[in-house]
Amino acid sequence: MRPEPVYRIPFSGRAHRYTPAEVELVARVMQEADPLTQGRHLKEFEAAFAQYIGAPRCFATMNATCALELAAQLCELSPGDEVIVPAHTFTSSAYPFAKQGGALVWADCDPATRVTTAQMIADKLTPRTKVVVVAHLYGYAAEMPEIMDLARQHGLIVVEDVAQALGAEVAGTKAGTFGDLGVFSFHSHKNVTTLGEGGMLVVQDPARAALVPQLRHNGHCPYPAERANYWTPAMGDVDLPRPGLWPSNYCLGEVESALGVALLRRIDQMNAEKRARALTFIDGLRQYPELRFHRVATTRHTYHLLAAYFDEDGRPGLRDQFMERMAYDRLIKCVVQYRPLYRYPLYAKNGFGRAVCPGADDFFDHMVSFPFQHWLSADDLEYMLHSTRQVLEDLRR
Repeated sequence: MRPEPVYRIPFSGRAHRYTPAEVELVARVMQEADPLTQGRHLKEFEAAFAQYIGAPRCFATMNATCALELAAQLCELSPGDEVIVPAHTFTSSAYPFAKQGGALVWADCDPATRVTTAQMIADKLTPRTKVVVVAHLYGYAAEMPEIMDLARQHGLIVVEDVAQALGAEVAGTKAGTFGDLGVFSFHSHKNVTTLGEGGMLVVQDPARAALVPQLRHNGHCPYPAERANYWTPAMGDVDLPRPGLWPSNYCLGEVESALGVALLRRIDQMNAEKRARALTFIDGLRQYPELRFHRVATTRHTYHLLAAYFDEDGRPGLRDQFMERMAYDRLIKCVVQYRPLYRYPLYAKNGFGRAVCPGADDFFDHMVSFPFQHWLSADDLEYMLHSTRQVLEDLRR
């Protein structure tokens, strides 16, 4: 086995660079914030996010998985309840619902868009279905109006996993505001990142939303009656409205929250820049049908990632040859992502290892994800485009 090279263009775990003003803001909040969690910056971030996304109630969390854990709790699953989840997505779209007792049912993905559709969800419905999880993968917003119509017909809870698609829109409405619950990520790899981790939970129903502060912060709540002395019996009460609900500690810190407010001011610009670069790259390869991209020129796609289907045209292994030459000859690190979840040992061991999702299988077995972090230079992108053309030409011989 050859050692992995030092890449000219890595598949970076860091999405973008911070501006000098954002760096200065972080340093200032580090020194001045009191407390460093659960303070005014958290409230400001939640309010700014709610205004940006167009949602009534938003709750910042340590990361998107925490928000999904809260969403799964708010669904209040009972034994036998089924949760339809795309097979082609990141693992934390699924396992929080299994931890709450849900029976996972895998939905396929559309070969063109790489996300699930209303019809694919409808194909998996049974009388036991309670929740549908929709992942807006790669930055593309799924067909939410159709999915919501289906969900309302059957009385289902819809959870949108918008971890990769902050700012994506369907008919002028932002992804994450269609469903009953929406989850966003500010992980290091996303188009906006609050120092490596961070998440947001959007809750439409006020009754569900009322539970979130306690579920998010150790069950802390005010005492039901006024105390004679502020120290008796202790700083605050710990309670939740019914048995079976247990809290966690998923709070986002003040530094990350303050940075999140600043980053929201330029998310649309960064999304637009990534979309323009993606279209330039895709159009620059129009003479190479071996690579099938999902080309979307509107705000429905934020191009968090730049993924393609590699058509091997009856030559098995050609995708891997392409990736090998890109890596070792051109020093460009392409990757393969999102193995269908039922093909992982974790899900198989827990009884969720069987599915009929030919689209998810086929795309995973033929996909190539190109490095596409925002900080790549114009020279980097031109080099990657030229290298891709050259490697494809070589493979044609």
